[in-house]
Amino acid sequence: MRRLLSATGLLALAAIGLATAWAVPFTAGSLVQVSGASPFASCTADNAAGQPGTVFPDSEVEPFIAANPITPLNVVGIWQQDRWSNGGARGNVAGTSFDGGETWLSVPLPGVTKCTGGEFDRASDPWVTFAPNGDLYAMSLVLDIEAPPGKPGGFGRNGMMVSKSTDGGLTWSTPILIAENTRGDLHDKNSITADPTDPNVVYAVWDFLDLPEGATINPDRGIFGGGLGFKGAALISRTTDRGLTWEAPRVLYNPGGVNQTIGNQIVVTPDGTVINLFNEILNFRNDDGGSQFDFNLSLKRSTDKGVTWMPRGRPIRAAKMFPRGVRDPETGDPVRTGDVIPDVAVDPLSGALYAVWMDARFSGGQHDSIAFAQSLDGGFAWSGPIKVNATPTGIPSGNQQAFTPSVHVAADGTVAVTYYDFRNNDAAADLKTDYFVVHCHPLTATACAAAANWGNEKRLTDTSFDMRQAPFAVGFFVGDYEGLASDGPDFLAFFSQPHGFDPSSVFFRRVGP
Repeated sequence: MRRLLSATGLLALAAIGLATAWAVPFTAGSLVQVSGASPFASCTADNAAGQPGTVFPDSEVEPFIAANPITPLNVVGIWQQDRWSNGGARGNVAGTSFDGGETWLSVPLPGVTKCTGGEFDRASDPWVTFAPNGDLYAMSLVLDIEAPPGKPGGFGRNGMMVSKSTDGGLTWSTPILIAENTRGDLHDKNSITADPTDPNVVYAVWDFLDLPEGATINPDRGIFGGGLGFKGAALISRTTDRGLTWEAPRVLYNPGGVNQTIGNQIVVTPDGTVINLFNEILNFRNDDGGSQFDFNLSLKRSTDKGVTWMPRGRPIRAAKMFPRGVRDPETGDPVRTGDVIPDVAVDPLSGALYAVWMDARFSGGQHDSIAFAQSLDGGFAWSGPIKVNATPTGIPSGNQQAFTPSVHVAADGTVAVTYYDFRNNDAAADLKTDYFVVHCHPLTATACAAAANWGNEKRLTDTSFDMRQAPFAVGFFVGDYEGLASDGPDFLAFFSQPHGFDPSSVFFRRVGP
């Protein structure tokens, strides 16, 4: 793959009026299928036939990816294996590559679910991160579906679990259960981030859904149907000894009753500032306008490695989020996406922060596009949201739906965003879907805050796939998020799609200058 133009070359282009903030075109490597047949096909330990819901064998969804900072060409991804219709999968599986993503070895995470020698029926929300010394950490939500004893509904035993690898993902330690609940509430939507400035420190964050008794008695009414006791605080646990021990979970931010956080994700700026970005879903706050219902791109900051968080009260609110949600343009069936899950990335040199999310403001509320905003001062001030997806506008509104974005920054400061859309859908018997990447090179600090400086879109799927073939979990589902990492100037896209007779598999593609 071609290398990025030097700074001198970019300045020369600018001088003759040819440069844009995406002047260097992207090329794509081969599309590589990472996952194969399910390693759990012969597993009987979890009594899958006796569990509620529908399992989708050979389905691999919701992948995430990280690149080893000290071992060239070592790339590790992780995904849910054999997704269930009503929550979780039969296990989480890691894929490791030592040739930059050309070939992969699949390794089920040991001790996480019953299919890998653990105690839980299911796992979900896989996330992986490399520490600066090459240590690798994976985080899993683990859960059972049956109601707790003496309760008519609610979630079964569940918690958060961390696994560690010191050989690039080939082998994994016995996982540590860092949080557990047996009362019918739910630990949910986790992420894990190794501190790039300190190999001893790793941060795990997630939300905890504290459900009122009414929600367990009437689960069909949803979490709000059982009364106003519902809340969803952001929790954090840290290790400061390279994963040997983990702190007891504590509240990072509590938005109060009838409110919640979701999509908590930590990034660390070059000066060591720790930033947790999340969606703050507000329904009622006396100190913030009373009755409401809105989504807020929000954040908390820490300058002492996650011990204390500022501001002390309400978080910094970067932007309002207006996701509409995605439906099949022909049938109206739901497509489950990352509609309430923002993604965040940090420039490892400048410390600039970049966030993306699904938003319908650019279409007058008709359909979701991909919104982007940036901060140049550590998260205090943010640019106004802009649309960055290049989905054609001269097609039916339903086919303009763009969803589940990821954002990442390469070593040279180039910013890339990936997403799905339906532009190639033709109202046939399938729902044609594709995956794309756009990028911006910040020739100036504010360049990427302008929509005109995003472009050179590259298609990452070789052919359109049928979203209707994906596992159905409250909608056709390939993940609430997809993976995007970088290796030098190249971006590493890691995403799920149906193909052939397979409900979904994980694919990898290297793309860059």
